[in-house]
Amino acid sequence: MGTLIGIRREDKSIWERRVPLVPRDVRKLQRKHGIEVIVQPSETRAFSDEDFFLTGATVHEDLSPCPVIFAVKEIPPHLLMPHKTYVFFAHVAKGQPHNMPMLRRLLDLGCTLIDYEKITDEQGRRLIFFGRHAGWAGAVDTLWAFGQRLKWEGIPNPFQALHPMHTYERLARARAVLEVVGEWIRVEGLPRAVTPLIIGIAGYGNVSHGVQDILEPLPLMEIVPADVAAVTQDREASRHHVYAVVFKEEHMVAPISPDDRFELHDYYHHPEKYRGVFARYLPHLTILVNAIYWAPQYPRLVTKADLKKLFDGEERPRLRVIGDISCDVAGAIEATVRATDSGNPVYVYHPGSDETTDGYAGQGPVILAVDILPSELPREASSDFSHVLLEFIPALARADFSASFDELELPLPIKRAVIAHRGELTPSYRYLGTLVNW
Repeated sequence: MGTLIGIRREDKSIWERRVPLVPRDVRKLQRKHGIEVIVQPSETRAFSDEDFFLTGATVHEDLSPCPVIFAVKEIPPHLLMPHKTYVFFAHVAKGQPHNMPMLRRLLDLGCTLIDYEKITDEQGRRLIFFGRHAGWAGAVDTLWAFGQRLKWEGIPNPFQALHPMHTYERLARARAVLEVVGEWIRVEGLPRAVTPLIIGIAGYGNVSHGVQDILEPLPLMEIVPADVAAVTQDREASRHHVYAVVFKEEHMVAPISPDDRFELHDYYHHPEKYRGVFARYLPHLTILVNAIYWAPQYPRLVTKADLKKLFDGEERPRLRVIGDISCDVAGAIEATVRATDSGNPVYVYHPGSDETTDGYAGQGPVILAVDILPSELPREASSDFSHVLLEFIPALARADFSASFDELELPLPIKRAVIAHRGELTPSYRYLGTLVNW
């Protein structure tokens, strides 16, 4: 059992600047718990090597002495070391094909894998996440994309004042610009060509709450889904407001059988009994923000067929932008055909040809599909994440990972997140066995 842990640098993307533990908490681990930390050097991380060095941590390339190694995102398979315990967002629990080689390599090397996404309480609620930060960054980027799209259409608008989230040093800077945008709308009003401006938010969890936080500086009027169609007709009265509507499961799907009624518990356990009905709202929305959890067994929120039907008419549809914060490729938003990064965050999906064009010029909807949105707020996101993770570090650092899984002593939320142990899938995740080329 060791009291030495390692922190990897992130190398999945040049835009990934987060860290799982910030210097402030590294200092606490050393002073309060006697846990030593080795940090790999990084030129892109939001916290510098010197920041960590000044805490007393060792900044060194070699993490081989560390029994437990922490990261944020997936680790390239060729960089994995034998018999280590790795803790990061693995993105394998849904059987994601692109990460099966990494999982296979972890198993071959006899490693233990702990996935942040699966650290949950007894009700299955996630305890460590970046959801609200994704909502903040995704909402800013979506409104920026909307402003740029209208500018391309020749429609001057206040959202042109916004920039992508990664260009702001802090969230407060972006919110200050949104305050100006909100005041413009209150005084000058929105362009008639896009009123009423209705922003639909699919989902009501942490990501959705982050989106709603960003919209607060605007002159909002909250409406319910049943009122969306009626508001669309109220063009004159709506120029000085932005309408926001949150959609829940009962608005997105309906039972296939006319004899059944919607029940949330039934939907989650028997999604095959339901069909997607969200298309009825699409003609009325100006912006759609997707903030839902999705898995292949559930109906899609928006299909390619829905968009083709919407854009087949002679008139330009109201829908300008889809901010796909959840960013499941070909998932809830079927037209999210690829993920993007902060340097090239949006593309236009052309429903007629099923093709995409980078940027915001074109007749289809602009799609924001950045898959590491919290990295656009690297210091704030890392600090909040680290604060929660900190309480679990002593148990992880001192655990005897040579023990069998049954005898492995870890806090229950952590043990639920052990996907593989000593090169074997744990009981809750054995369904992945058929997907890793056994």
